[in-house]
Amino acid sequence: MRQMVLTQAIDIFLQYLSSIGRSEQTITGYKKDLSYFTRFLERKYNCEPYIDEVLVTDIEDFLLYLKTERAYAPASRQRNLHTFRSFFAYAQKKEWVSRNIALSVEKIKVQQKERTYLEEAEVDELVSEIDHPLIRLVVMVLYMTGMRISECLNLKVDEVKWDQQVIHVVAGKGNKDRFIPISPRLLPMLKEYVLHHRPDSDSNRFFCTKKTGKLSPVYVNREITEAVKRLGWSKKVTAHILRHSFASQLVKKDVNLVQIQKLLGHSSLNVTSVYTHTNLDQLRDAISHL
Repeated sequence: MRQMVLTQAIDIFLQYLSSIGRSEQTITGYKKDLSYFTRFLERKYNCEPYIDEVLVTDIEDFLLYLKTERAYAPASRQRNLHTFRSFFAYAQKKEWVSRNIALSVEKIKVQQKERTYLEEAEVDELVSEIDHPLIRLVVMVLYMTGMRISECLNLKVDEVKWDQQVIHVVAGKGNKDRFIPISPRLLPMLKEYVLHHRPDSDSNRFFCTKKTGKLSPVYVNREITEAVKRLGWSKKVTAHILRHSFASQLVKKDVNLVQIQKLLGHSSLNVTSVYTHTNLDQLRDAISHL
């Protein structure tokens, strides 16, 4: 078994992820988790650790540190554990370690909370309250397509297929492509923007500004937050909540869960199933049939 410094093993692992086509977002997340863990071990032992010297208790101590010192939520700590399990599985395959020690660490219990979402009337209220015309359009696109904010703002001009009336999401999360039909309500809004409002720019982004040629997620979320404050709502609304709202409304309209999974670009139906909200009125209707 070849002894290897932990940082070198991490570099090789990240190169491997890139070689098999994992998305840049995924690789960045793994790198962040593993780099933070490495710094934790260097402080703990006052030296650069070797990968085969890492113990189960080191991972457990790190996860406890994330909880007590960094106030990480259970879902974030579980994500870190998933990173360690993937990394040490690869290390075991390369014979740098004799076993995957991360499998001996108990999974973090994550409470499944129902996700916040907006009703259709609330989306209309929100849009009416936003002053910036381009942000108003982006909010409608997020709600009516279910795209992630990064997918929406990185959308290229030629990825809106007017003849097919679909949006081609290229290399979304997990490096997967998907097609999202443009609804009859959204289509004229997009055409109006392209024909009359999109600035003359060298940018190939579909949603662009004259000054920078692009929009930032921070700016979009700030405009949404300000509009929510003016409305006096207590619920927290972000661009991602609009994606939840898209999925939740489709569920309420009895759209098949597999179809929703494809529209959202989820790798698993388990992920999509969190949108099956238990609506009290619907439960009352169900009980009334007994």
